[in-house]
Amino acid sequence: MLLAPNNTCQTLSFSHPEQPPCLPPKQLNNLLHRRHLLTTTAFTISFNFNLSSKTSLPISEPVAIASGLFIMPPPRLKNQYYLVRSGESEFESMGVINTNPVAKTSMDNGLSDRGKKQSIRAAFDLKEMGACDNNCWIWPAITQRAYQTAEIIASVNSITRSYIVPEYSFLDARGLGAYEGKTLEYVSKIYASDGISTKIKPPPIDDGTPNESVADVFVRVTQLMSILETQYAGDTVVIVSPDSDNLSILQAGLVGLDLRRHRELSFAPGEVRYVDTNDIPTYKMPPSAVYKCTKLPNCN
Repeated sequence: MLLAPNNTCQTLSFSHPEQPPCLPPKQLNNLLHRRHLLTTTAFTISFNFNLSSKTSLPISEPVAIASGLFIMPPPRLKNQYYLVRSGESEFESMGVINTNPVAKTSMDNGLSDRGKKQSIRAAFDLKEMGACDNNCWIWPAITQRAYQTAEIIASVNSITRSYIVPEYSFLDARGLGAYEGKTLEYVSKIYASDGISTKIKPPPIDDGTPNESVADVFVRVTQLMSILETQYAGDTVVIVSPDSDNLSILQAGLVGLDLRRHRELSFAPGEVRYVDTNDIPTYKMPPSAVYKCTKLPNCN
């Protein structure tokens, strides 16, 4: 109990509201007592409210499915996805590796005659699958052959150019470092390394060509999916890549397959696939040992 001193009478001051008014001692004590009870009650209500609010939060909801966050494999997808590898390029028709991003808009990176036919076939495959019946967004790499493929897809499926969204970096062809300019036979060496570890990079080179591991590509395609899942909801998205590795690594991540086995999901030029996260490929035992990936991309 707060007691006012005897024979004490303070003058009411608006500049000091904490001072009690000038009242007889008994009334002053009652006033101070009521103030004390009100303060204590208010603190208790506030504390209980805050505690109740915290305990009522949906703490069982996975943090990863909050908007803007994306994990592989995803607990759910907000959109429908179709993966398309572009038709063959002029470089590929000559059997030459070309992954330097400096040349990605070069006409030599455009579709070969066979690549144009492959892209037309891909466009009609999408039409047969009904991918764009209710409209769709087409996300091609800015690489010449991928963008040309996207234009063919849009034309065959009656999609306006405003629904073609060029991607400037996340869908670049996988950088193969020192293998740049060599024959396509060298790709087998890269896949042999991929089967050992997702972190092994091709030999480096100083001409600006990246030398990317499977894990590097996985980061890029995960960032792409994060953008798409944040930007769209309930839409259909057609992803057009200039090479197979972007798509095989992306699909492996989506279905929870060990990334070291992404080659099993390789895409041929002009191939189209619908993404089904429940479609996990049948496990194949490697010749060396049995391994299982529990946390992508760290499967070592």
